[in-house]
Amino acid sequence: MGETGKNSNRRAVGSTYEKLAGEYLTSLGYEILEYNFRCRSGEIDIVAREGKYLVFAEVKYRDSGKSGSPLEAVTVKKQRIISRVASYYCLIHGFGEETPCRFDVVGILGEEITLLRNAFEYQGY
Repeated sequence: MGETGKNSNRRAVGSTYEKLAGEYLTSLGYEILEYNFRCRSGEIDIVAREGKYLVFAEVKYRDSGKSGSPLEAVTVKKQRIISRVASYYCLIHGFGEETPCRFDVVGILGEEITLLRNAFEYQGY
């Protein structure tokens, strides 16, 4: 399988788990606004509302614990990217600085789903 095949397969697997995470978040009362918001700076897996919060959620999947916890997979570099993309999302969708935002991580390890609310703070420039 060529590189393009690997990437498209990885994207399909990612989409499956992002939808599963979205269903899980919905069951907890989140309203999903968008999946896979992309811009030049990067991508956010799920944008949602929970109460007063605009939530930017990163979904991480591992089939086993051999590679570590999926919740540990969101590096500081990834946090910076998510923060930049979240700022852009707020800008183009008219959410001002008064809008409370939160960064959550949904970890899927095999069949187990774990939500880490407020997983990290905004990583500004």
